[in-house]
Amino acid sequence: MNKKVIVCVDDEPMILSSLTEQLQKLFGEQYQYETAENAEEGMELLDELKKEGTEVMAIVSDWLMPDVKGDEFLIRVHKKYPDIVKVMLTGQANQKSIENARQHAGLHACIYKPWTDNDLKVIINTGLGEKSDEIAK
Repeated sequence: MNKKVIVCVDDEPMILSSLTEQLQKLFGEQYQYETAENAEEGMELLDELKKEGTEVMAIVSDWLMPDVKGDEFLIRVHKKYPDIVKVMLTGQANQKSIENARQHAGLHACIYKPWTDNDLKVIINTGLGEKSDEIAK
């Protein structure tokens, strides 16, 4: 059986590394963790995982990235993969962008940098919990 995946998208390798490390510490072997350094790479990764039959459970995307902002990227993800739990990571997203992602991308939550292990754990757990509830219905 394929592992369930959490995808992280951020243009800063240090953030990706730290995020992946935290997720592994919090959730261990329960998930596989994949990363992409921009929106285009993120979309290619999602398409590739889908082709392999891998279930992407959640995506954590930075807001401030070159080329495409996180809210626009998550809207694209939502149109193609509405079932993925979407979380935006930000140090500077404005309310308008967050609201845009909520309305058009089904944004589950926004995590502000710097975040804590607990913030990450609660947000991922509630997002995946809601997903489990939907599957059970």
